[in-house]
Amino acid sequence: MNIIMDLCVVPMGVGVSVSEYVIACHEVLKEAGLKTELHAYGTNIEGEWDNVMAAVKACHHKVHEMGAPRITTTIKMGTRTDRQQTIADKVASVVSRL
Repeated sequence: MNIIMDLCVVPMGVGVSVSEYVIACHEVLKEAGLKTELHAYGTNIEGEWDNVMAAVKACHHKVHEMGAPRITTTIKMGTRTDRQQTIADKVASVVSRL
């Protein structure tokens, strides 16, 4: 099953700047072969359910390996069974109505 997810992984106990952790997680997602779009407060991800979930787990492992003692993650995701839909499709649907 294909999903579109909005992922925000926040390392805690590492100071104010978290860009190095965002970069590391982004690299994990790319290595997993997932389509991603970085935005100001997270990353949109498109892919097969099991692959996306495995990549989220791998992001947590990576961020902990980098020294974050705690992580809080926000996930919003959706699935469709009536048709295939991409991140670009969802954005285009709204933009066309603006």
